[in-house]
Amino acid sequence: MYAQRIGALMDEVIESQAAAVRAAADLLVDSLSRDGVIQAFGTGHSEAIAMEIAGRAGGLVPTNRLTPRDLVQFGGASPDILTPELERDPEVAHRVYELAPVEPQDVFVMISNSGVNGSTVELATLVKERGHPLIAITSVAHSSRMTSRHASGRKLMDLADVVLDNLAPYGDAVLPLPGGGAFGAVSTITSALLAQLVVEQVVADLLDRGQEPPVYLSANMAGGDEHNHAIEARYAGRIRRGA
Repeated sequence: MYAQRIGALMDEVIESQAAAVRAAADLLVDSLSRDGVIQAFGTGHSEAIAMEIAGRAGGLVPTNRLTPRDLVQFGGASPDILTPELERDPEVAHRVYELAPVEPQDVFVMISNSGVNGSTVELATLVKERGHPLIAITSVAHSSRMTSRHASGRKLMDLADVVLDNLAPYGDAVLPLPGGGAFGAVSTITSALLAQLVVEQVVADLLDRGQEPPVYLSANMAGGDEHNHAIEARYAGRIRRGA
């Protein structure tokens, strides 16, 4: 049953989000053409999609993965701050932005299924105030039923230039339990699909322009490290690869 549901949902994502994927790719290509870097932010399970975008085989090299954990890894904060509630603190956003090697031409991709937590909305607000293009990967159905946890009352999808809807239902899971509730979450799968569809379009656009796409090879294949390090060198000081 789950395989059927997720298969149908993926087909729906591909069809319904085609225009948004095209628009997101346009923003990324424009940024990359100006030596920009893609800054991907996610908290909780959404960090998996930031990892899908930044620093993986078959993905684009000029990318960074941003997370509240940056306060510890790059900012010297105590690991004691890493609690589930941290993503709800708006002040986290300012420190994450300050610690990141951000340039004016960079584009942000922010992932949040609910799109309502304080750090996410505050970072989205800061990103737009600084003039960066902003792409959101979120569940419109879930976010629409939530009250923002940010003082502004806004949500991630309210601030984004392009919204990629992962089509996850309210609560994320799709298979009902007899006593109420549901299981079988879908947002990680459909969000990863959206991320890869955008990368596919970006690479196609760069090839159409006669440009070599800056794409990672697997480090676990012959020549992978040499290929990757040569491209990374073009972005020295602009990209980082944390643990």
